[in-house]
Amino acid sequence: MPEFSEDVMGVVTERIEARFQMPLADLRRAVQAAPQANSDASSVVHWYGLLAESQDALDTAEDALVAALGTQPGELDETTMELAYQVNAAVAVRDGRVMVVDYLLDPLAPGKRGPGAWRGTDPAARRAPALPTSAPVLPSTRGVPARGAAR
Repeated sequence: MPEFSEDVMGVVTERIEARFQMPLADLRRAVQAAPQANSDASSVVHWYGLLAESQDALDTAEDALVAALGTQPGELDETTMELAYQVNAAVAVRDGRVMVVDYLLDPLAPGKRGPGAWRGTDPAARRAPALPTSAPVLPSTRGVPARGAAR
């Protein structure tokens, strides 16, 4: 199981290093020395640290589940099922953190593009109200008989 986790962390590490054009260890040192110098780098390093923690928790949960499965022939007991749920939860946390790092690394992600680049619209169009701001015109009720009313 650790082989897959190494692949995930390896791919994320490669993407970070490609984005910032330096090894991850150097980027971490640079962020530690000057956290305010580059907010993108600081965010990525922070979330990568959280990702690494969640990957460690996943590896631990998987190891415990594999050990429990090795001792139980047949149907699984509640303890083993709880370990399986812990693995599922750890995968969800890890995958969520991968998505955050992916978002932080993508300069074209929604909400991160420069002015005028959002959905191909120009800046003036984006400043217009999203919804009509004038009061709605109420329909006239004169001349419209109510149902069942005598004419």
